[in-house]
Amino acid sequence: MTALVGKAGKIRIGIGGWTYAPWRGVFYPDKLPQKRELEYAGAHLTSIEINGTYYGSQKPESFAKWRDETPDDFVFSLKAPRFATNRRVLADAGETIERFFNSGVTELGDKLGPINWQFMATKKFDPGDFEAFLKLLPQSVGGRDLRHVVEVRHDSFRTPEFTGLLRKFGVAAVVAGDSDYPQIADVTAPFVYARIMGTREDAGPDGYDDASLDLWADRARTWASGGAPEGLDYVEKPATGAPRDVFLYVISGHKVSNPAAAMALTGRTG
Repeated sequence: MTALVGKAGKIRIGIGGWTYAPWRGVFYPDKLPQKRELEYAGAHLTSIEINGTYYGSQKPESFAKWRDETPDDFVFSLKAPRFATNRRVLADAGETIERFFNSGVTELGDKLGPINWQFMATKKFDPGDFEAFLKLLPQSVGGRDLRHVVEVRHDSFRTPEFTGLLRKFGVAAVVAGDSDYPQIADVTAPFVYARIMGTREDAGPDGYDDASLDLWADRARTWASGGAPEGLDYVEKPATGAPRDVFLYVISGHKVSNPAAAMALTGRTG
């Protein structure tokens, strides 16, 4: 597990999903059976963001299988179903949210990490409706506390009213890094959730140059120790606070390089 000791939270670094054909022979060994890819990824990363839950429900048996194929200290984050977020009136998402949490996600046990509620770039901030949505997010399920994060992609969310709502409910905002999406780096929950999207083919085998990797590693350490990294876009930059767990995923960009970037960041933050 990638973690800092002392006055710092745990840092977990990973990728989105684990099934991607171009990773075979690059990240995965040539002759590794496909059914062992998650086992291999779990041995080299500390977290994975599951993407399939965004598109449709998964079987409880699948969650249990993923739990059993990864190390004891591994954590999965889940992308929540798009049917809850891709709607005009968010306050009507209650049944979809309830169905999601009854689908077997608790089979992940201690490996159940944050739930990422991702919104389309066209979705604008409606304070009343968004607060109604946040009220629908359960604080726990099956006796297990939940951590929620919202990924908003419209400039209208860059307002103190939005970040204030997140603080009220203890929900994090995704920190979008190296992307064209608006960045809201305000810390509004007891954890930080970053998705960095800037890997490039011309940046070398790790997808990022050394300076960029050092920068993101330093930001992760700063978050973990309770600080607010410089060079990010804040609505209202927070003061230094308590130590926080950090979840950082290398997403999109030059996807072939993402596992290498995640492992390089793990080495820098260990």
